[in-house]
Amino acid sequence: MLDLVIIVIFLIPIYGLLIWTYFSPEESIFLGRRWMYREEPELSKEVIQYTKFTSIIAMVGIPLIIISFMLDYYFLRLVLIVGFSFIFMLGILKIFK
Repeated sequence: MLDLVIIVIFLIPIYGLLIWTYFSPEESIFLGRRWMYREEPELSKEVIQYTKFTSIIAMVGIPLIIISFMLDYYFLRLVLIVGFSFIFMLGILKIFK
């Protein structure tokens, strides 16, 4: 039970960062690197879509993987990881098509 509490405490800032990344991808991409450019660089539509997609995938995938490792069902763990990888690949193909 203590493990779950510690995991939730550490995931709260990560989820905050992922939500911020989803709603303002341009700000999150240039976080700490804005000083490198004299003027505001333009990001392509694909880069913004990819950033939003990866933040959604992380928000859904992190709890699924943590729950699967807390349970001792190895088949469930395998199905989640393989299925999640497959969905990730399909999303990337859709974005860059």
